[in-house]
Amino acid sequence: MAQRETPGFPDSHDPPAAHPTLRIFNTMQHAVVPFVPLEPGRVRMYSCGPTVYRYVHIGNLRTFLMADWLRRALGFFGHDVTHVKNLTDVGHMRVELLDRGEDKLVAQARQEGKSSAEIAAFYSAAFFADEQQLNILPAHVFPRATEHVAEMITIIADLEARGYAYRGGDNVYFDVARFPDYGKLSGNRIAGLLAGVRDGADPHKRNPEDFALWKGAEPGRELSWPSPWGPGFPGWHIECSAMAIKYLGRQFDIHTGGVDNIFPHHEGEIAQSEAHTGEAFANYWIHGQHLLVDGLKMAKSTGNAYTLSDIVARGFEPMALRLLFAMVHYRRRSNFTFGALAAAQRALQRLRGRVAALRARAGEPGTPQPAVLQHFARALADDLNLPRALPVLWRVLRADAPGSPADRLATVLACDAVLGIRLDAPPAAAALVPPPVASLVARRDLARRQRDYAEADALRASIAGQGYRVHDMPAGSVVVPRAADDEFDMISRSPDVPRAAGQPDRACSVLLVAHDNRDDLERCLRGLWRTCAGVDLEIVIIDNGSTDDTIGYLQQLVRTPRPAAPPLRVYFADHHLGFAAARNAGIRAARGALVVLLDTSIEPQGDWYAPLARALADPAVGVVGPYGLVSDDLKEYREDAGPRVDAIEGYLMAFRRAVLHEIGAFDERYRFYRLLDIAVSFAVKAAGYHAVVVPGLAAALQRHPHREWHRLSPDERAEKSKKNFDRYWRRWHHGQSLLCANFRADWFWPGHDHPRHVGGDHAHAPDELPPAGVPHAHLHQHWPDHAHDHPHTHVRHAAEQVS
Repeated sequence: MAQRETPGFPDSHDPPAAHPTLRIFNTMQHAVVPFVPLEPGRVRMYSCGPTVYRYVHIGNLRTFLMADWLRRALGFFGHDVTHVKNLTDVGHMRVELLDRGEDKLVAQARQEGKSSAEIAAFYSAAFFADEQQLNILPAHVFPRATEHVAEMITIIADLEARGYAYRGGDNVYFDVARFPDYGKLSGNRIAGLLAGVRDGADPHKRNPEDFALWKGAEPGRELSWPSPWGPGFPGWHIECSAMAIKYLGRQFDIHTGGVDNIFPHHEGEIAQSEAHTGEAFANYWIHGQHLLVDGLKMAKSTGNAYTLSDIVARGFEPMALRLLFAMVHYRRRSNFTFGALAAAQRALQRLRGRVAALRARAGEPGTPQPAVLQHFARALADDLNLPRALPVLWRVLRADAPGSPADRLATVLACDAVLGIRLDAPPAAAALVPPPVASLVARRDLARRQRDYAEADALRASIAGQGYRVHDMPAGSVVVPRAADDEFDMISRSPDVPRAAGQPDRACSVLLVAHDNRDDLERCLRGLWRTCAGVDLEIVIIDNGSTDDTIGYLQQLVRTPRPAAPPLRVYFADHHLGFAAARNAGIRAARGALVVLLDTSIEPQGDWYAPLARALADPAVGVVGPYGLVSDDLKEYREDAGPRVDAIEGYLMAFRRAVLHEIGAFDERYRFYRLLDIAVSFAVKAAGYHAVVVPGLAAALQRHPHREWHRLSPDERAEKSKKNFDRYWRRWHHGQSLLCANFRADWFWPGHDHPRHVGGDHAHAPDELPPAGVPHAHLHQHWPDHAHDHPHTHVRHAAEQVS
């Protein structure tokens, strides 16, 4: 068991006079109801904590922040809160994994070559660090599941004695049919449940809805304990029941978690706990909604399951994330974007600037303003409505707000004791500013004292050129790093890049995508600089959400352009856009008549431009490169020297810019790079052009290992590749006519989304057109020996068709 103190923050405050009654949404009642604790003035609260086999992501952290704000609000209203948050160091997170006997702690330990205890200790420490950075008050007790197996065994034995549990094989199951109230929290009543919640039916269960309380351990299993049923390990739900009852009693006030915990986890907790005690388990069940990222569900395979470290690495302060989450009600789905986070960080800086100015005038805080706190309390009492509470804070910080500076400052600090966004945080320490910048700041302060404002402005510009911004405060100059979007071209999606179509043309644009690959990028750029003499060339780099020293390298290139080098533009994505989206961003920026998509694993060593230009001078050619692919079945591809091939590999693909405009933007669902090159080549061929390998071009290039591929595990490679193959196959599985083996100039298939294929835009004689909305079909010849009927409907009347 881990017990932690709560430094510097009392869990109860003197409440404002005649404060409103806190009303909160109770999932059990499906309504916003008044909060009435079991014991006046005292609240016992349990939160489902993390499973400590990996870093928690920001969606998890939003749920933990909800519980923190609830705890702080309860303290604001005068309650003394005891908070318990468990650490699950037996890794059962999904029912189907538990039923198969798998354990995520064991799996992760095996993968990292460590013991389960070492893995749990490491990720527990990481979790505590995340909570500290987000100013989440430490729970009073952090019980670990592995330290409470005895309590779990006691409850399971009692459930078996009462007839609520039974043995099946080496396992012990809870008999859901014996607990009539099962489903009262989620609404998933037994009659409506399906066996499909499991990967497969368990022959040891009486009913498919029954869940494991104890699982028999296979020989040699690391996490195993002795029990009356033989060696084994506890089920997922029983862990929380045992720890909550031990530290909070058989009945307590509040249980929190995410909406994904409602079923089956919290439903299972209720059933086994109430069957064991004969009493109501928790009076209030409070759940936070899901967090989306750019409109998508978070997933490791998508690359958007961001951790707090990812946020900090991109230059954001943890308190900006806390403020962003406070702007959306906890029961509403929130869509996280880095653009929104940047706006929250700017808002946080403005708030802190106003608080600093107020403190400079006030000195020490005075007495909080009761009327303002009443407005703030009403927002909190309205189902923890922080989006309503935040405007109260802004109004207090207005220059014309009523009240003395000291009382207003005290009011702000009282509000921030609930919001927890550290508004009174001191400015960044001067020691963090590099000595050359500190010297410039000192010279500027002297110039200002001497009223030499022209010199002061010039020094301000020099400071900005070093990546810092200076703010003139009553107490002196405050220097902070310049926000990235203030100094560099920042994007959140490909359309954020202005189209360069109207800009003066260059002969060639080379487009690079960077992502945590400084060494490869630097090597590639050096090769370009050595081999581009005499070429009217520009280089466009899309930094695709790097978090390592790639960012600093690119920023330095922008701040100090290389003499005699081709013009270079860099766009910094505030997160990983996905590979196709990054390519689209570069294409939008390209001004060259020829556009070269170059991978950073390629190192130019000789004349690469002239052969490309000669090949693309042929109007029948649409895409060229040094490496080609051919296929017999659209599934398996092999390298081929061509010259005509089925596809050009993505190491280097060159086009006339007009061809790229003709085929349109790349499909941004290709977040991983594999097979995008084949899909793009097919789009070019479907438009009537050839894909050609340029003879001798490969000799001018050095191909190095592809870093993105090699840093993935085999499982990750397989998962990402399959997603892209499925996407490619849906679009191009009828593309045999595009293969060189089948190609005829008068036979090609333009794709599923072509008007001739989907219907609606092709012409019919009036007597051939059926009534609007009635399906009919045409024979579509996909390649010489294969055709399909494709049913479709027309929405226009026959009289509107052109014969």
